[in-house]
Amino acid sequence: MGWTQPYRVLSLDGGGMRGIYTASYLGAAGRAFALRRGGDQLDIGKAFDLIVGASTGAIVGAALAAGIGLDRVAHLYRAHGRAIFRRRVPSQWWDLPGDLAERREALEQGEQALKAALTEAFGDMTLGHVFDERGIAMAVPAVEMSQHRSWVFKTPHLADETNNRDNNTTLVDVCLASSAAPIFRSLARVPRTDGTANSVNYFADGGLWGNNPVLIALTEALRASEPGRPIEILCMGSCPRPAGEQVADAQRHRNLMDWRFGADAATLSIDAQEFAFDNIARMLKGRLDRPCEIVRFPADKVPAALVRYLDLDDARDEAMDALIAQALADADMLNALCADATSVIAKLVCGAFDAAPVFSNPARAAEMHITS
Repeated sequence: MGWTQPYRVLSLDGGGMRGIYTASYLGAAGRAFALRRGGDQLDIGKAFDLIVGASTGAIVGAALAAGIGLDRVAHLYRAHGRAIFRRRVPSQWWDLPGDLAERREALEQGEQALKAALTEAFGDMTLGHVFDERGIAMAVPAVEMSQHRSWVFKTPHLADETNNRDNNTTLVDVCLASSAAPIFRSLARVPRTDGTANSVNYFADGGLWGNNPVLIALTEALRASEPGRPIEILCMGSCPRPAGEQVADAQRHRNLMDWRFGADAATLSIDAQEFAFDNIARMLKGRLDRPCEIVRFPADKVPAALVRYLDLDDARDEAMDALIAQALADADMLNALCADATSVIAKLVCGAFDAAPVFSNPARAAEMHITS
């Protein structure tokens, strides 16, 4: 069968407060494409058959799937970031006593702030509502703590292959679960919605195993799309910190402070996983029984001046200002890139924005609270 439209997937990396970059970039790019088409606000989420997001990418992805304007998502980070990350991870030993005394309370308060912000945005909308009302599939990774196993929250898009486990799970709980980064956030307590009385699951951050969720995106696309239908996966980073270090022999014997009390060990693991998943996906796509394109955007390197603002828990105004400014600059570069007929990135990314319809209900997109 000759397909006129590919099965299009958006894959959004995690990155803590760097989600404000993701939301701002997509919002700015959407506005530019809207202006070229007459000025109506674009419903970017509707350009995709499937949206996959990890950690902070789950929050942005859920907003796109639910039809919430991206300016509202950026506002969520701007207005609530400091309350969510009340205490930054210490980097000096003299900060440790105070952190030991106060981090538990700060984590609890931070979770309350994030839950309130997400509830303001999503109301009681569930994964089932998203798929029924918007026709957009979602897949969101987390870690289920009772067995330390990977878990993917899903909309009911695989009618013949799912037990509808997550249909009644709210977007609020999905986002809390996928973004529950150890050290930075509390574990997420998510009530079971399968009728089991007084039962809950506890979750840690999906970024622990799928911060770059491209393999989840590819697997889910192969299962959900029709046989032979071409697949396009657009992977968006969150302005990641340049990775790698030159290790002197004397630096091999690292203590807790050298690893920033565990935070830098987690970053090392995420960096390695992101690189591995991109390469595994690249090797697999050529062995499929159908055309498959996978691109990562934006493709430009992070400027050196931005590196100081890329910690997951950096909610300072100057950090958010820098991330937003970089997002706007990178979105401008996308507009220029779209003129390059030889660029695969331009073809896929610009094609997705061109395919996005205008919002059928612009007022709904502008609201911070959506009811089901």
